[in-house]
Amino acid sequence: MIWTSSSRRRFLRQGTGLIGIAGGLGSGSALAAVQAVDRHPTSAELIEKGVAFLRPRQDAKGGWSTGRELGVTALVATALLRSGQVAPGDPLVVRALDLLEASIGPKGGVSEAAHANYATSIGLMAFTEANKGGRYDRIIKSAQTFLKTMQWDEGEGKTSEDGFYGGAGYGGSNSRPDLSNTAFFIEALRESGLPADDPNLKKAIVFVSRCQNLKSEFNDQPWVGQVNDGGFIYTAANDGQSMAGKDAAGGPRTYASMTYAGLKSMIYAGLKRDDPRVKAAMTYIKEHYTLDENPGMAQQGLYYYYHTFAKTMAVLGDATVTDAKGVAHDWRVELTSALAKRQEPSGGWVNKADRFMEGDPNLVTAYALLALAYTRPRAH
Repeated sequence: MIWTSSSRRRFLRQGTGLIGIAGGLGSGSALAAVQAVDRHPTSAELIEKGVAFLRPRQDAKGGWSTGRELGVTALVATALLRSGQVAPGDPLVVRALDLLEASIGPKGGVSEAAHANYATSIGLMAFTEANKGGRYDRIIKSAQTFLKTMQWDEGEGKTSEDGFYGGAGYGGSNSRPDLSNTAFFIEALRESGLPADDPNLKKAIVFVSRCQNLKSEFNDQPWVGQVNDGGFIYTAANDGQSMAGKDAAGGPRTYASMTYAGLKSMIYAGLKRDDPRVKAAMTYIKEHYTLDENPGMAQQGLYYYYHTFAKTMAVLGDATVTDAKGVAHDWRVELTSALAKRQEPSGGWVNKADRFMEGDPNLVTAYALLALAYTRPRAH
């Protein structure tokens, strides 16, 4: 039976059902029992189960999935700290941060290897979250300096006319830039204290703007007018590439997770709501609002989408999203519900559509915890 407010009232008025089955329980007990049927887990309860899932999965090195990617440990540590349930002094976090600190190279980057920008960006977020009493001030400053060297600009022989310009990839000059890594780069620098008008962030927005399927003065790429829906693709480099493939006309297809990453980056870099790029992205979001999938990618990259969606909504400061039909959605409630029905009995999350490493429950559970952190009233 599906409980509605009217059927619940009728059921209780008739004095049958739960009262009789419980052998004469008082009406208050019956009401509590009916409410228990309708009750959904809170974000705090989901987070608690997620944290409990991750605790025993920390490996002997102090991280998670360390054989695959150090950035996973940085992401888990950040998620635990933002969850509101794990303090910086918790041994779980201390061991993870010790591992990250031990991995810092002579230039200040976390793991100065193939994925140096990715690991350092997320590591910088973790150290910033845990920086009580200035404990990690030196590490934070060094990481900021290192990240700036990872950006494609004049130092790599790129001018402002080049599609690479201003972006950051997994390993800086060792890989072409993409919007996902550039979004992490921007978020890490802003949250660790750099102002929106920092020169490196201004360069980054040049790249971000070129990743938008919007023909405007900010995007001069030859492919831009083919889709022109205001959403974002994976990279403007190499003549524009999208993980969602191409549309019927041959243009790089927009997808939602990159659109939220692009919009978030623009807001972090100081663009206002009346900026045409922001307005176009908001229009795309209204037309494609859903938490059932990652629009443009179906179930692929779903948890990255949830985390990026939640962070973007938190940065915007909007309590609701009004879709193209004029329906207002309480995104915090709907996101909590979406994650509740996908949480495994173990307390973790995993994506059966295993692309972008989302078959790794450590990574995916970290994404879910980060998303849930922004559904909490005091989230930031």
